[in-house]
Amino acid sequence: MSRQDDARPAPPAASPPQAARAAARATMAQFFINGATFATWGVQIPAIKARFAVSDASMSIAMLCVAAGAVLAMRGVGRWVASAGSGRALTVSGLAYAAMLLAVPLAPAYAILLPVLLLFGMAMAAFDVSMNVQAATVELELGRPVMSTMHGMFSVGGMAGAALGGLLLSSGVSLAAHAGLAATATAAIALAAASRLLADAASPQNAPQDGAARIPRALWVLGVIAFLGLVCEGAMYDWAAIYMRDVAGTSTGASGYGYAAFSLGMAAGRFGADPLRRRWPEQGILTASAWLGCAGITLALLVPTPAGALPGFLLMGLGVANLMPFFFLAGTRLPGLSPAEGVAGVARFAYAGMLFGPPVIGAIAHQGSLRAGLAAVAVTMGWIALRGIRRIYRLA
Repeated sequence: MSRQDDARPAPPAASPPQAARAAARATMAQFFINGATFATWGVQIPAIKARFAVSDASMSIAMLCVAAGAVLAMRGVGRWVASAGSGRALTVSGLAYAAMLLAVPLAPAYAILLPVLLLFGMAMAAFDVSMNVQAATVELELGRPVMSTMHGMFSVGGMAGAALGGLLLSSGVSLAAHAGLAATATAAIALAAASRLLADAASPQNAPQDGAARIPRALWVLGVIAFLGLVCEGAMYDWAAIYMRDVAGTSTGASGYGYAAFSLGMAAGRFGADPLRRRWPEQGILTASAWLGCAGITLALLVPTPAGALPGFLLMGLGVANLMPFFFLAGTRLPGLSPAEGVAGVARFAYAGMLFGPPVIGAIAHQGSLRAGLAAVAVTMGWIALRGIRRIYRLA
């Protein structure tokens, strides 16, 4: 039998739904590993601080470098992802993210650690933008909502990364070995997912050119609301445990339950949102979510005991869970911008909110009380529900 006679027909190309489902699974894996990678850095912070024997202030500067790197990178990242395509950009940035994670515990001195963390933040920004643009592309191809579920996978990845990291470090595993394991997983998933990712939709013809410096008005509106939303979310990450101890009166050991309740609400809200989007309009769901967050933090303030604070923080988590998934989706639809530039622009404002929100709440608490600081969060959530969401859905 000749080689030609033995030839078998090539398998049929995947139909669009099959390709979209494969891309959805690959993108979910990227969201999961992104959460786990960032959690790996988070759980190493105390050990890195001890290794370099630096003060709290010096370690705060190191943490600031991560956020600063992300904010600084956003403008260029949007153009790069739009040019390269989110699939290719996701693979390249995933490998860079893995490399920089591994470089963190290998830094020989604190002075070297700071630029390494700056680059880590830049790689994280590129990975974030790429995966959100790819998720929006997948949702479009599937014809059903998946963005919130993607962000739910990020939350699960963060929990898994934190739990595994805590277990490994408490067992005596070195920082470098821990980071090496996480970096290997990040790189492996980036490479395995590469062939399954989808090509992006065509960018608008009137997208700003590289030399354009002016931020479009639509991005300003969406960006400011995203900034406010992340001020609220970031405040809960940093102040929930302190509120439980100093205001609700729990022990230091039990104070973490406030953060846990908030995180549980976040995960539940994200996994529950996509089924709701199949039945009700996005605007109504997001408005109701913002009111839910406002009600939750108000409950915690009005009933400053564990019995009031824990369900209040849970409701707050449910309320803010889908602000960023929906804001990123809105960013892909902004007139005059490519999806990548829109997502990067929204992320730039959001990172700034996450960066500046906790210190602002701390300043209010210093001048008055922590309850006053979190009251500002409740007011902000109420404004987002009453005015902000409506403004976002007038942009398209």
